[in-house]
Amino acid sequence: MRRYEAAWAWFFAAPAVLGFVLFAIGPIAASLVLSFTDWPIISAPSWVGAGNYIRLFTRDPLFWQSLKVTAIYAATSVPLGLAVAFGFAVLLNQHLRGLGVFRTAFYLPSIFPVVASSVVFLWFFNPEFGLLNAGLRAAHLPPSQWVYSSATALPSLILMSLWSIGGTMVIFLAGLQDVPPHLYEAVDIDGGATRHKALHVTIPMVTPIILFNLVLSLIHALQAFTQAYVMTQGGPNNATLFYVFYLYRTAFADGQMGYAAAMAWILFVLIVALTALIFRSSRRWVYYEGER
Repeated sequence: MRRYEAAWAWFFAAPAVLGFVLFAIGPIAASLVLSFTDWPIISAPSWVGAGNYIRLFTRDPLFWQSLKVTAIYAATSVPLGLAVAFGFAVLLNQHLRGLGVFRTAFYLPSIFPVVASSVVFLWFFNPEFGLLNAGLRAAHLPPSQWVYSSATALPSLILMSLWSIGGTMVIFLAGLQDVPPHLYEAVDIDGGATRHKALHVTIPMVTPIILFNLVLSLIHALQAFTQAYVMTQGGPNNATLFYVFYLYRTAFADGQMGYAAAMAWILFVLIVALTALIFRSSRRWVYYEGER
C-alpha cells in the first residue's frame, strides 16, 4: 500500500518537479556553463575559461560603475525605506476613525506596476512642468533637474523608491499588532515614557519583522532595473547604471551572453554572501519570543 501511494504521489508531483528541473535548475546550470564561454548569440559559444571574470574585474570600468551605483542605491534606499515604512506602520497602528481608508491609501501605490509608476514619475521629475519643481517654485526654492542631471539622478530614484513601501509597511503593521499589550502596561506601571516603550518593547519585539523586511528589501534593491530602463537608460553619464540594467544591456543589446552570464553569477554570489552575513549578525540583534 505504501509503494502504491508513493507511486501516485510521484505521479501527481511529476509536473511540478519536471517544471522545476527544466525551467529553473536547468537554466541556472546552463548559465553557469555559459559564464565560461564567449557566446555572441549569432554563432556557437567558445570556451574561454575564466576570461569573462578576469575581464570584468580588470578591464571593464562600467562593471565597477554599475556595482558602485547599485551599492549606493541599496545602502541608501533600503534603510530609508525601512525607517519610513516602520514610521507609517506605527501611525497606522493607532485606534482612529477611518483608519482602514488611510491603510488602503498608503498600500495602494505598492501594487501599481513599476513601469506605470516610472512613467508617472517622469512627469513628476520633469524640470520644466513637473509637479515637484512646481512645488519648489511655489515655496520660492530653486528647481532641480532631478533624473536629467548626473548629480541628482540617483538621489531622485532613491526618493522614488519610497513610493512602493506599502508592502513593507503592511508587514510591519502586522508585527506591531502582535506585540503583547501587557508589555506596554508594564512600562506605564514603571513610570516609563513613550520613548521607553519604543526602545524597550516595540523595536525588540518586531526585530524578526525587521530582519525579514531587510533581507527582502536588500535583494530587491540589488536587482533594481525597471526605473533605469524606463526613465534614464542608465544615464545621464552612467549615473543610474544599475547592475541588472548593465547585465541586460550586455546580453540583449550587445549580444554578449557569456559575459552577461558571468555578471549574473557574480550578482548571485554577492546576494548570497550579503544575506548570509545579515542572518549571521541577526543572532546579536533579533529577539524571538520564547528564547532566553
